[in-house]
Amino acid sequence: MQKKVIKNIIIIILILFIILVAFYIFMKKYFEINKQKNANYQENINEIVNDKKKGEEMNLYIKIGDKSLKVLLENNSSAAALQEKLKQNDITVLMEDYANFEKVGELGFTLPRNDKYIKTEPGDIILYQGNLLTIYYDTNSWTFTKLGKIENITQEELKSILGSANVEVTLSLNN
Repeated sequence: MQKKVIKNIIIIILILFIILVAFYIFMKKYFEINKQKNANYQENINEIVNDKKKGEEMNLYIKIGDKSLKVLLENNSSAAALQEKLKQNDITVLMEDYANFEKVGELGFTLPRNDKYIKTEPGDIILYQGNLLTIYYDTNSWTFTKLGKIENITQEELKSILGSANVEVTLSLNN
């Protein structure tokens, strides 16, 4: 009887060992595949950033009502990733006022972060926490990722366009 119990325990241990080895092999393969996907994604983003370094400006447009505001994008992987998303579709964000100096809204996806301690200015387009889009119409200092800057607009014009209530903005590569 005791030999039978020992034999059953050994069989159970062998089965568990085989399951663990199979799980290890599966996880190793899974992480290798994802590592390659991430490397390819980063390579595409780096290519876009390098294109800008060669003189190609990265622009986008923010449409608010009947106004279209041109944004000169920063030279970082965050702005490049946003530009890649916009090649697929325009992005609409519902933004609400926060603290009487910015409009903020959820992007619905996460972008890579390039956070630095900065002082914002009116017209700055900021990525906060990787998934929040912020349009500043006044100043603030914090650790953010700058995506770009609205061109040729005064603080008063921007405040007027954004208004005091919630606002829907559309990001697009086309004017």
